[in-house]
Amino acid sequence: MNQQEEQSTTNPLLNSLTIKMIVIAAMILLLLIPLGMIKSVIRERESNNREVQLEMMRQWGNQQEISGPILHIPIIQTIQERGESKSVKRWIHIMPEELDIKSNIDPQTRYRGIYKTTVYHSQVNFKGSFSPDYEALAKYDKVLYLEAVISLAITDNRGIKSAINLNWNGTPLEIEPGLKCMDLAKNGVSAPLVIDENHLLNEYPFTLSLHVSGTKSLSFLPIGKTTQVNIESTWPDPSFTGTILPMKRNVTSDGFTAQYETTHLNRSFPQQWLGRSYSINDNTIGVELFIPNNHYQKSLRSAKYGVLFIILTTLIFLFMEISKKKEIHLLQYLLVSLALVLFFSILTALSEHIGFNWAYLLASICTIGLIISYSKNLLKSNQLVTWIGGLLTTLYTFLFVLLQLKDYAFLAGNIGLFIILAVIMRITSNIRFSQKELQ
Repeated sequence: MNQQEEQSTTNPLLNSLTIKMIVIAAMILLLLIPLGMIKSVIRERESNNREVQLEMMRQWGNQQEISGPILHIPIIQTIQERGESKSVKRWIHIMPEELDIKSNIDPQTRYRGIYKTTVYHSQVNFKGSFSPDYEALAKYDKVLYLEAVISLAITDNRGIKSAINLNWNGTPLEIEPGLKCMDLAKNGVSAPLVIDENHLLNEYPFTLSLHVSGTKSLSFLPIGKTTQVNIESTWPDPSFTGTILPMKRNVTSDGFTAQYETTHLNRSFPQQWLGRSYSINDNTIGVELFIPNNHYQKSLRSAKYGVLFIILTTLIFLFMEISKKKEIHLLQYLLVSLALVLFFSILTALSEHIGFNWAYLLASICTIGLIISYSKNLLKSNQLVTWIGGLLTTLYTFLFVLLQLKDYAFLAGNIGLFIILAVIMRITSNIRFSQKELQ
């Protein structure tokens, strides 16, 4: 043994456990860089997925929100402007007395490369009636009944796939693109009416059928004095959106049905008003064709636990080095940590093709198998390798359970970390970190 080797074995500074732990801690901090890069890649892939979805929306049709039908009757009103009387034309908006909406959604999953989104066709049938308040209309200078229109607001007209059939008081009407009155909405269709002012009816029944396509979600505005909405589809994972939830719903693996019922007391606008005094967008009823298990979000959440995995695994090897007198080089700590970091990248890549759950299982088996194989050659002890395999399996199982939880994930995570810390404290209480034992 030469003089340099003798100094290396007897120098307490180089053999100090404290120095080694400081170096390992610095190494873990440096591993935050590749972990951060993996998180950036996951966000980039998720952003690419959103861009593909937006492109498919532009081609197929956006998320659709339908409001109507609404009856608009123009009036002539005299106003004072700069000391002079002036006649202006304004619109009276009349909501349906009764409104019954039935929608059957036919979903489809469309792919662009490895990315996918949900699109749909929907047959929507409207039925109801209007009962104008003629006494309120009579107070205006002139009511232009012959210029009345009925409108249906639609988010994206490109989603209209066939002719719209509108029957007003037993008479079919011709639908025109665009809105004649834009006080309440900016996009949709409308139809001119002929209301005989010499023969005004107390009730005007109507029916309307619409075939519309869109992406991800479909919603309606419950604008009737009484509104009933029935939505059904073969999609097994609906997410009921809007400000009003269904009174009755039935969700199975074969699809879902949802029934809504509202009255004018649930809204903030009256049955009939002039101009832009109110907005009809305060309440919505709708459903989103939800794609469960967003693997990008779960992959990103799992990567946030990467440092914890590295720390815990490093502690496992460190305790074995101390308690079992198995010398482990810093490079070997680094290689094991890099295997743990690579797990999150493999998980993201696989989940794009086979789904998150299967990707997690396969990536976990590969990572645990790699570390076990490496540890077997490193520690030369089947007992220690079995302990490492069991602890790693427990860690990955714990993380998978956390990723499946939603409301209780934070609570379960804290309980799990507390138990892990208690176990570590119990183990380390029996270890004597004396310099004499380390030499």
